[in-house]
Amino acid sequence: HAGPVMQGLVFCVILKICFSLCRMAPRLQLEKAAWQWAETVKPEDITHEHIELAYRIAVLACKRGTCRRNCRGNPNCLVGIGEQSWLGEIDENAFHNIDDPNSERRDKNTFVGLTNLGATCYVNTFLQVWFHNLELRRALYRFQNSRAEGHNTDSGELKDYEPRTICEHLQYLFALLQNSNRRYIDPSGLVKALGLDTGQQQDAQEFSKLFLSLLEDTLSKQKDPNLQNVIQQQFCGQFSYVTVCNKCGRESPLPSRFYELELNIQGHKNLTECVTEFLKEEKLDGDNRYYCESCQSKQNATRRIKLQSLPRTLNFQLMRFVFDRQSGHKKKLNTFISFPEVLDMRPFLEGQEKCTYELSAVLIHRGVSAYSGHYIAHVRDAHTNDWYKFNDEEIEKMEGKKLQLGIEEDIAETAKSQTRKPKCSKGYHCSRNAYMLVYKQQMEEIDQTETNIEVPAFLQKLVDQDNKKFEEWCNEMADMRKQSVDKGKAKHEEVKELYELLPAEDGQSYEFVPLEWLKKWLDDSTAIKEIDNSQFLCSHGKLHPDNIAEVKRISSKAADLLFGRYGGISRLGQSSLCRDCVTQRCRVIRLKNQLNEDYREVMNLVKESGFWIGKASLRSWRQLALDQLEEDEEETKHNSSKVNGERSKRDGEEMKNFNEDILCYHGGLSIIENDRRVVSAEVWNKLRMYFPKAPEFPQNHESCQQCMRLEREGKENEALNRMMANEQKSSLLNLFQEKNRPTLQKWPQDTDVLYIVPHYFVDEWRKFIRRPAKGNPVSSVGNSILLCPHGGFMFTYDSIIALLWPAEWEVISRMFLVDQVISICRIHDKTQDNGIVQYQTHPDLCRECREGFIFQQQRDMREYAQATVYVRKVIDKKRMIKESAPEFSVSGSDVEDEREEPKMDGENDPDFSQSEGGAKRQKLNETGSFSVAPVTAASKSGIRRSTRHRKLRGEKALIVSANQTLKELKIQIMHAFSVAPFDQNLSIDGRCLTDDSATLGSLGVIPESIICLKADEPIADYAAMDDVYQVCMPEEGFKGMNTLFCGHISRSRKYYSIAK
Repeated sequence: HAGPVMQGLVFCVILKICFSLCRMAPRLQLEKAAWQWAETVKPEDITHEHIELAYRIAVLACKRGTCRRNCRGNPNCLVGIGEQSWLGEIDENAFHNIDDPNSERRDKNTFVGLTNLGATCYVNTFLQVWFHNLELRRALYRFQNSRAEGHNTDSGELKDYEPRTICEHLQYLFALLQNSNRRYIDPSGLVKALGLDTGQQQDAQEFSKLFLSLLEDTLSKQKDPNLQNVIQQQFCGQFSYVTVCNKCGRESPLPSRFYELELNIQGHKNLTECVTEFLKEEKLDGDNRYYCESCQSKQNATRRIKLQSLPRTLNFQLMRFVFDRQSGHKKKLNTFISFPEVLDMRPFLEGQEKCTYELSAVLIHRGVSAYSGHYIAHVRDAHTNDWYKFNDEEIEKMEGKKLQLGIEEDIAETAKSQTRKPKCSKGYHCSRNAYMLVYKQQMEEIDQTETNIEVPAFLQKLVDQDNKKFEEWCNEMADMRKQSVDKGKAKHEEVKELYELLPAEDGQSYEFVPLEWLKKWLDDSTAIKEIDNSQFLCSHGKLHPDNIAEVKRISSKAADLLFGRYGGISRLGQSSLCRDCVTQRCRVIRLKNQLNEDYREVMNLVKESGFWIGKASLRSWRQLALDQLEEDEEETKHNSSKVNGERSKRDGEEMKNFNEDILCYHGGLSIIENDRRVVSAEVWNKLRMYFPKAPEFPQNHESCQQCMRLEREGKENEALNRMMANEQKSSLLNLFQEKNRPTLQKWPQDTDVLYIVPHYFVDEWRKFIRRPAKGNPVSSVGNSILLCPHGGFMFTYDSIIALLWPAEWEVISRMFLVDQVISICRIHDKTQDNGIVQYQTHPDLCRECREGFIFQQQRDMREYAQATVYVRKVIDKKRMIKESAPEFSVSGSDVEDEREEPKMDGENDPDFSQSEGGAKRQKLNETGSFSVAPVTAASKSGIRRSTRHRKLRGEKALIVSANQTLKELKIQIMHAFSVAPFDQNLSIDGRCLTDDSATLGSLGVIPESIICLKADEPIADYAAMDDVYQVCMPEEGFKGMNTLFCGHISRSRKYYSIAK
């Protein structure tokens, strides 16, 4: 027979052949092959060849192209660790992540874009449209900027100048749009000055109105008269509301100005139909008749809008966003509307010979929702008549000087709502996303000098300063790109040189380095940390065999270069292979194999007399033995070998040892025989080999005497409890069954005294009577919880106390400990013949504590959060349901699941409530007692009313808070009932709720309240509803513009009231 050394050499040759055939073997196969020799080699016969097999030194290295990813089980595989990006020719762009700064430069003969700051695309579209309004741009350039002139210096720079006002920001922005070298500019200065939320999309049409109003107000303060009226000259027209009496024919004109015409598009196909409907005649009859000054009475009349003059720039607002009464939200109308390139307005004007307009801009909203989407603008250049599409930073020139809407009309639609785009005649365009059309008045002769606008000198200096910063930034970015490329090329050469030296040839000295460090070295071209092998060390200070998958074997020459260049600690060379860890692993493998054989033998042995063993331990003894072996092996590892600070699964846990499942609390043999069984002495001896410290109990060993004594005492106590429960139940049978219970409304005639105990005592006592073996007997009453700190009686809700007969109290006093006697006496007032009965408690009622308690209860009812109220929709007053107060009952029962909780009402006592029959509410008198009137038949019935709210048809529950305003509640009701807030008439207990700014707590709305909702008849003017009340996404407008914003809303409400 060959010796152990020869056996190891044979296995070494076999494994080399296996590894050469299976270089791509999975990690588990490599693990198994590396330790296969341990099944036949004893720990004391291990040689250096066996140790190298365990560390897989002889596994062949993988070649490039053979591995898709790195073989973690092979320490010689240096493929797939990031070397692909460094070998061969490399593009210079791979060495940096800096874009070419010239891509940010403005191309020749192109316009400048605007940065989208989050949700400001609607602002960018209007800014581009206004910038291309040459008259407006020229006027803004004439705006006197004394601050900028004061900062002017001889050097040609405006030092420390920053725009402040809206006009200053706008003229600077227009100057940048005209002469900046950037491809796009940042409008954050203007947006911040306007106080807009960049993360919330506002109403674009509302923004246009408010901004032009703000601009008009600012320019009106200038000294130049042409500058004062530029907004009116460009955008303002005039029309009149003309009302004609049908009887006398008197016309009553009401002149008004407009900055855009708001056109309804529902049911229309083209712009002409929309304008015709806007100007159509309206009949005033019935309740809507007109009061004629000539007739001095209400008469039938007609009303229409008469256009008197039109501005140079005519804006049409297509009302695509309307209020949907059914959903309670805005919605978008995706109706196709056609519009001409040349618009003749003569048919709509009186006495005008020629009034022709050319299409100048189309503003588009892409998206199906009114609350989201994207805004872009198509604008015609006044110089060349070319059309451009402005999409934030991106600008696209249309081909052939024609407007091309294109993809802007491609929106997602459901199958039911898909509509086919109608055919458009020549000179017309069709869109279902256009929400604003801008027309410019045609001029007979266009002076080319009028289209050339010079930027003022002080603004051009600001633009030059910004262009200078941009050029400096471009140069800086170019330098950074060059530095990154130079550094990358140097790293490329370094990696190519070192990677060729990494593989360790046979017979050469070698070292181990971390795999993750190699990956970072090949991936990160900047900061590389030093090499650290300390986390892979075992308890003997060498490389643990389990960590061989986390390191790679490289040549000593390459290791010297890497450690010399980057530094490091705990270098692992050929001497770092740990013999002790390999020996321990070999011992564990052999014990596991022996364990499997012993397990089969133990389970096949026939039950014989011998030793007690736990059934749970017998089922899992093999796993417990494996855990014990792994724990012993784990002790050989160094603490730092747990990667990333991982803890063992058993860290901090108390492991249950073998056969401890039959131990009792006292350390003896458990008295529960079903949890253990007897095994033979042969089986027990085999198990003792793996668990030498396991508790041992021969078959004749007695069970724990203390446990047996406690078991006997428990059975005796259970019998005593049953006897006690039977005696107490027979003595207090009515109390247990809740029969013949006394109440204040039904006071017994044969006694003047009743006794009070906490209902909690009665509940606990009943639980004990029902199941005496499962609980402890009740020993004391505990009446002190019903007393205040001053020793007075605190009568609260009927669910807290229980009334007892005198005979029952005598039994309870005898069987239980009583800390405080509480009784209630009936006192007849013989001087009065009105049936009033007085009641007196002992101890007396504490008036001070009761009032404080009542006040706190009332305060809690008005300071709540997340409470439920019920909104009941009614058609008319006859159908409103009146709520009656719940009646009072003192008796309590844990059998009934619905209890009465008296309703609070002003300063009334919360402990007593009025009955349905009209019984007077019980009140305290000045002496601390209370009185009650004779009880009617309704209260004598003894029927308990439930406080569980039963929802009726047309009623919905809402979650509210006390600090919530009535306006917020109305918005909740709008979502629940589809009733607009201004159509809601709310009332509670017959009291109307009208103050929208008041909180629900101040209005007396408490939890479980019932609010009646009376809805007005709906109106068909959706546009007016949308103007009056903005829902879901309130738009705050501009900072500092509250007056203007409120004024605009006031005008909208005025028009709405006229229409109504």
